Amino acid sequence: MAIKVHGPAMSPAVMRVVAALKEKDLEFELVPVNMQTGDHKKEPFISLNPFGQVPAFEDGDLKLFESRAITQYIAHTYADKGNQLIVNDPKKMAIMSVWMEVESQKFDPIASKLSFEIVIKPMLGMVTDDAVVAENEEKLGKVLDVYEARLKDSKYLGADIFTLADLHHAPVVNYLMKTKVKSLFDARPHVSAWCADILARPAFAKALELNKQ
Repeated sequence: MAIKVHGPAMSPAVMRVVAALKEKDLEFELVPVNMQTGDHKKEPFISLNPFGQVPAFEDGDLKLFESRAITQYIAHTYADKGNQLIVNDPKKMAIMSVWMEVESQKFDPIASKLSFEIVIKPMLGMVTDDAVVAENEEKLGKVLDVYEARLKDSKYLGADIFTLADLHHAPVVNYLMKTKVKSLFDARPHVSAWCADILARPAFAKALELNKQ
């Protein structure tokens, strides 16, 4: 099989890539990486991603890392497959790119901290830092206010169709919607509707199935 994704299915970054592949109806192999034993910091994985972070990606002789770069490769290379994840008009593509940057620069750093404190730490038997949670809840609320304003005028963030700008959010949103932070999303009706939409996509459901396995 030509396409391989290296990393644990539960990782939001890995899930981002898997969801893109599922949207495109592409066959791939998910190669397990045991992060608890530090396999992501050793050979052979470190040859695929020198930063020792998941995922790593192979498509034939092409090797990539960084999940958002991988999803863009998938969307452009397999544009004729499955669901459309990008837009072709240059101006619309520019707007989509803005919201992809917003996700990576504004949303994800905050949302990932909350996910780590509220979801990951309890799984690892660690104590949640309530001060960090409170600080980042406030920050996330301000970001979601911007999202609410955007989503009043557009069904999706990046365009009038579902794109990578939306897909990139789904894994962390999925985790947070199972915590008390859900109230921040629910308090903003357009954000809440958008979350329900992106999490209900069949491709994302299939990505979550791999996580359960």
